[in-house]
Amino acid sequence: MRLGLLFGLGSVCFAVGSLPLYAARVAPEVAAWTFVVGSVLFTSAAALQLAGTPRGRRLDRWAAVVQLVGTVCFNVSTFAATRDLAALPARHLVWAPDVYGSACFLVASVLACAAVRRAGPVDRRVAAVNLAGSVAFGAAAVAARYVAGTTQETNVALVNAGTFAGAVCFLAGAALLPVGSARERAAARPAGG
Repeated sequence: MRLGLLFGLGSVCFAVGSLPLYAARVAPEVAAWTFVVGSVLFTSAAALQLAGTPRGRRLDRWAAVVQLVGTVCFNVSTFAATRDLAALPARHLVWAPDVYGSACFLVASVLACAAVRRAGPVDRRVAAVNLAGSVAFGAAAVAARYVAGTTQETNVALVNAGTFAGAVCFLAGAALLPVGSARERAAARPAGG
């Protein structure tokens, strides 16, 4: 339940932060810190997920490790975005970790899909929507390349759309986690117990 809540709240932060209306209504610092909070929530959830993944489930464990690395990359990029950065540091401290974080999310999602290919439908759905979210985050990261000599992204609309779509997918996956967990607990109970 905590895992779904942390991933869900992190997703909400990224979804809200990517809305142009939100960015227009709040101070730039507030918008930037919305992403920082979301990334910390994602990292907390990813750490819990790794800690709760049995060592014998190698694909699940690798997916959790790679996802945790990706969330740390997002911590770096979102925190760096709160600073007044010149163009070169912006490219290295924001765009590069964002791309690496997105790549890690994509790899983790593919590993998770492979790990649940024989699992129940809820687990497969969670993996599929998280894969879709990872693809959307990746599109946003690529669109966030910076115009030479500035800190302006090349395609702000795609950055926002990809971030929002990815966050909504991750929110859907987070909402399904308690359902999958409840079914796993029920299946593990002895009959009549």
